[in-house]
Amino acid sequence: MAAQILIPAIAGDGSLFPMEKMRVHEQAQFHLAVSVFVFDRGELLIQRRARSKYHCGGLWANTCCTHPHWTETLTACAARRLREELGFSLPLVEKCVVEYSADVGGGLHEHERVTFFTAEAKREDIELAPNPLEVEEVRWISPARLHREIAENPSAFTPWFRIYAERFPRFEIPNN
Repeated sequence: MAAQILIPAIAGDGSLFPMEKMRVHEQAQFHLAVSVFVFDRGELLIQRRARSKYHCGGLWANTCCTHPHWTETLTACAARRLREELGFSLPLVEKCVVEYSADVGGGLHEHERVTFFTAEAKREDIELAPNPLEVEEVRWISPARLHREIAENPSAFTPWFRIYAERFPRFEIPNN
């Protein structure tokens, strides 16, 4: 049996409490998350999630995203997930916080307060090593092409990535 992962859920009064990750998604409990966006000259590194993921498998998303473990800082979480999913590290800059709610299929729901992290890098300087248990494919994309692809085939993209693309159409992610 896989170990239960506790993540920070958010109570009605704003306080945090530990809750098992799958229960959070089954009950649509408000919780913390991080999303990472790696850019190269205006293009964003995106990933197609592994088909075996517990939700949204095979869909395109931002560079990477996850939930912090109960005792983990948001910054440490973002750096960990970039290494785990794509096999590299970069200095990350904490940016804005976004809240959203979305049905992600299979009786699961995301209701997140997401802290965004960004990094700038030259793609030729990054040694991509996608973890096949997490990532099926990666590519770089311009804002114009992303919006065209979402318009043509929205179901190819995760619900949260469509929300992010709508809120930040030119990938201009503000500071807090």
